Amino acid sequence: MYKNDMLEKGFIRFDAGADIGRLYKKDAAWIAEQFAEIEQAFEDLPVDVYAAGLHRYRRFSRAVILPWSNQVEWLPAMVNEDGEAVAEYFQGSFNPEFKDAYRSFPMLQQEMLENELLKRIIQFDFAQTYWEARDMVMPVNVGVHFVKLKVERDGDEAVSSPNCLHRDGEPFTFAHLVKRRNVVGGQNVIATVDDVDQFPQDIDEGHIFADFALTKGLESYGVADVAVSHYVSAVRKGSGDEAGERSMILIDYQPTVVKPL
Repeated sequence: MYKNDMLEKGFIRFDAGADIGRLYKKDAAWIAEQFAEIEQAFEDLPVDVYAAGLHRYRRFSRAVILPWSNQVEWLPAMVNEDGEAVAEYFQGSFNPEFKDAYRSFPMLQQEMLENELLKRIIQFDFAQTYWEARDMVMPVNVGVHFVKLKVERDGDEAVSSPNCLHRDGEPFTFAHLVKRRNVVGGQNVIATVDDVDQFPQDIDEGHIFADFALTKGLESYGVADVAVSHYVSAVRKGSGDEAGERSMILIDYQPTVVKPL
């Protein structure tokens, strides 16, 4: 559906809810019911221990998708020294804040591993990617991140990691909005790969391919890591009384045999 655009431009924007409904012949009521379960899972995300004071909350799980059957299989958890089920995330040198470091996050809840809409999102995103023939005869690794930026007081600021234009180190990454409520910021920027480690305001405007905010549930975008860098600005509390929140599902894809990007 969007694969050619991903190949030609290096990024795509789409409405995952509408597209998945049409492709898999699911009505709006089914999408809403499944999405409500996902929204509920974001209510008790634990604090991101790698973001002390940055108002970020996170869970993470790993899966594989089999290109020849489109089957999604969740990988088992690791158990840390405290007996908690966790999954590790490693970006090598691509995240300057955690260079060559493993980060360990609590796993997604079991009901999310069984959520049919989340599985369809993983399958749909994968269908928008492109690979070499050798990659298609082995499982493709999938990382699924639930990330919430939440600010409760005026003056608080929540940031993503890394807080600059960057590449992720995985060939493809997709972002899906779950909730945006009473926030200022959270602006997405997509730029050239030559602008990594910079802020959008510090680069040539001609290097910016897109500048937008996600505002509706399941509004989405995807990037090809070899082609573009990307960034999301910090989130601050809006003018309303309730806490500000921006919640996202992030999904990345990595071949079994990893080669330099």
